[in-house]
Amino acid sequence: MSNKTSQHILPTAANLLGFCLIVITSLHLSSATSNSIIDEVASIVSVLLCISVILSFASIKSRSLIWTQRWENLAEILFGASIIGIALIVLVLLKKFWLR
Repeated sequence: MSNKTSQHILPTAANLLGFCLIVITSLHLSSATSNSIIDEVASIVSVLLCISVILSFASIKSRSLIWTQRWENLAEILFGASIIGIALIVLVLLKKFWLR
């Protein structure tokens, strides 16, 4: 029983990657990157999401059951780590705007 989560990770991670890129772009356009760690965290999360997308795609396309499970497990771990990173970004933004 493999390939259960890869089909869900692929589109969700791709959408969240777009969210991170929008955050990075908006921070650079507003010149708010000099005093914030949000840019760095969003960049790290973007890399994790890119790798997660690649691994989930490899899991879907793999013909070997062993490799399918390995790719899927790695994609799940990286996706979970990126969700934690996005939560960190949201908390920092919330703190930044709440204390204004």
